[in-house]
Amino acid sequence: MKPKAAGTLSGCIVWIIVFGTLISTILPIAIMVSVFTSMTGFAARALGPAICPEGTTAESYSYPTTTTDEYGNSQPTTAYELHCLDANGVLVKNDTILFIVYWVGTFILISLVIAALLAFVLAMPAGVFITRILNSRQKMDYSTNIEPQ
Repeated sequence: MKPKAAGTLSGCIVWIIVFGTLISTILPIAIMVSVFTSMTGFAARALGPAICPEGTTAESYSYPTTTTDEYGNSQPTTAYELHCLDANGVLVKNDTILFIVYWVGTFILISLVIAALLAFVLAMPAGVFITRILNSRQKMDYSTNIEPQ
């Protein structure tokens, strides 16, 4: 294999390793932030034009309900929905799933882009570091460890 091709291949491998490391830390944070902020009015206003029909306004709506835990017991919880209201305040559309999928998906895409860009920035220093480690091992003079007979 040519040295240039080997360098490109090893650079890609280093980028994948750096990207995997970054995404394993950035993605859970993005998901937590998106879940916690999905209940805000800002989230409803941001996604309202994409989900609600023309001429309606989006509003975050919550109500108390119950859920079942892993032992079959009912537990109180709060449910969140996106309501699309017309000018008179009449409910036109009620969305429970698409709103959350769009909101969390947006955060996931943003975190993937951030991790990819950071991986490009950090891959070269990581590659130089790995090369220095490998070169220092190869340049070690092993003849000094041989005992005279």
